[in-house]
Amino acid sequence: MKAIGRRHWYRLVLVGALVVGFMLPTTAAREEERQRYAPAQKEFYLDARQLAYIRPGLTIQIQKVEITGDTVRATFRLKDDKGEPLDREGIATPGAVSTSFVLARIRSGDRQYTAYATNTVTSAITRITAVQPRADSGGAYEKLAEGDYRYTFGTRLPADYDKTATHSVGVYSRRVLTEFGLSTYVDNDVYTFVPDGSKVTVVRDVVRTATCNKRCHDPLSFHGGVRRELDLCVLCHQPQNSDPDTGNSVNFPVLIHKIHMGANLPSVKAGKKYQIIGAGSRVFDYSDNHFPADVRNCQVCHDPSSGAAQSDAWLRVGSTACLACHDNINFATGENHGLGGIQVSDSQCAVCHAPETGREFDVSIRGAHLVPERSKQLEGVNVEILSVDGKSPGSRPAVTFKVTDNKGNLIEPSTMSRLRLGLGGPAGDSVFHTREDARQAVAGQSGYTYRFTAAIPADAKGTFVVAPEGFRDVKLTKVDGTGITAREGFLNRLYHFGVTDGSPVKRRTIVSQARCNACHENLVVHTQSRNNVEYCSVCHRPGFTDESERPADKRPAEAMDFKYMVHRIHSGRNLENEFTIYDAGEAENFNGVRFPGDRRNCSKCHEGTSYQLPLSKGLLASVTPRGFFSPTPPATTACLGCHDSLSTAAHAFVNIAPFGESCATCHAEDSEFSVTRVHAR
Repeated sequence: MKAIGRRHWYRLVLVGALVVGFMLPTTAAREEERQRYAPAQKEFYLDARQLAYIRPGLTIQIQKVEITGDTVRATFRLKDDKGEPLDREGIATPGAVSTSFVLARIRSGDRQYTAYATNTVTSAITRITAVQPRADSGGAYEKLAEGDYRYTFGTRLPADYDKTATHSVGVYSRRVLTEFGLSTYVDNDVYTFVPDGSKVTVVRDVVRTATCNKRCHDPLSFHGGVRRELDLCVLCHQPQNSDPDTGNSVNFPVLIHKIHMGANLPSVKAGKKYQIIGAGSRVFDYSDNHFPADVRNCQVCHDPSSGAAQSDAWLRVGSTACLACHDNINFATGENHGLGGIQVSDSQCAVCHAPETGREFDVSIRGAHLVPERSKQLEGVNVEILSVDGKSPGSRPAVTFKVTDNKGNLIEPSTMSRLRLGLGGPAGDSVFHTREDARQAVAGQSGYTYRFTAAIPADAKGTFVVAPEGFRDVKLTKVDGTGITAREGFLNRLYHFGVTDGSPVKRRTIVSQARCNACHENLVVHTQSRNNVEYCSVCHRPGFTDESERPADKRPAEAMDFKYMVHRIHSGRNLENEFTIYDAGEAENFNGVRFPGDRRNCSKCHEGTSYQLPLSKGLLASVTPRGFFSPTPPATTACLGCHDSLSTAAHAFVNIAPFGESCATCHAEDSEFSVTRVHAR
């Protein structure tokens, strides 16, 4: 009789489990188990019997580490999402669990780890040889109990290893359940101890993984997605580690600063590339990487509220991290180091570069990294719309507003570098938008009044909005007496008023500024005058394209409807087709954009259920001249923003009638292929 393969054995057992009901928990218990998951998780769509058999999830926890002579042993536990034990070999429970261990130490006085296991590699490109940290190999596993195991390292400790140094054992693990329509589960853990039994006092805790994931990455994931925790990363990415193919260091402070600087690196601006060549000679080019926030604000990553013990490490000067970003400085020759000149070590850095002095724009670390728009010298600008008269169709609205600083002092509109009022509507899907210079507004008792030269369209209906935009250029004083200009803006607060609506009806909430700023920190576009995502949709309306800005020989125009444009921009490198927008005659291509998160997580940007179908009634089709067809109905526009292939467009097209699209028939929340389900992770 032919032997049954493991995969077929799983299926036979699953069928048996589905038939033999008494082997499973009660109905109520099974339903409670299913409700452990959210609709955005693939497990949510399994029935209770499937969940009981497959037992999704993976958690690995190192229980203890023992050293006997030169031998290191780590005891660990494997669990599923219910906290029940998993079989490492995948026999008693589906899905074998692979594990890899890293052993490293950090001595008193050190800031970084040193790994015990290394490889010597020679570049096939440069023939340069480098020593690189690696995971342990040649070790052995013992099963202690269900889900409990002990790993004996193949690497042996040197006889004189430092028993007083902090040691860390890291593990990365993987459990593949894709054959059941689920994901590859990954978990990391790091166990830190001192071999002589004393308390751990030396750590490397600069940036927390939670900060990366809260901000942008969702989740942070490297090396095939199996390494996701920073405290694991730093065990290997330390001074031992380099890329012999390029000569670049892959020490964590160097690697991460350079990756996030990307296109802003002085060396890249000078025409060089910043690349790392990985396994299989795969080239990772970060030269066109654009950090979504201001790179001068170190605390975007070095978050003081994160709980990281060394979150203020950015205030401690040192050549390793400093030269990672400022890579045009040559300490050996003094080039680009100003009055600092030649430096043979880090010992003199703090003489000039104190952590902070309380002064702005000096050579202290905090002062030198200060973003001008955050200067305390700025007095603030606030624009508040008080009322709108002339609201009926065909009328020219008169807007009364006031401009104040943060202390409430009035600011003359004429002193602003730019002060415009934007008028648009209807609020649901805008078809009309205009902006006019309001600096010559007339002073009155309660503020200033500006009457538009443009009129509300004669056929206008619903609710319209008015919003201010602009800034004032303020010259700030540096410590050395020279000046620096800051562009001091203000929030584009929307003022809604009914044209035919008795009471204003606001636009549906789709995204929020807070969600944008999780990555962007302070999303400001168009010469720093527009900073409210609610205002963006007034201009970036369904009929908006770049035709007026695009050269005639580069037409047809590109769609700039917000839901289309933003999905395209964030899809960037994942797009199959070119996406270039022209502004003031200049081309801006977005195909190089790396979205740092998982695009399947619509809730990363969207509020509530705003990404789900069906959409609100009465929404407008978008003009998409460079698309496969135009106009494009609203739901299709959003979907084709990310899914830009010919086949997807064809699928959408054949499901569109002259009187509407049928997307919700299959993709509504109560359907088999709901938007949430097909994006589930």
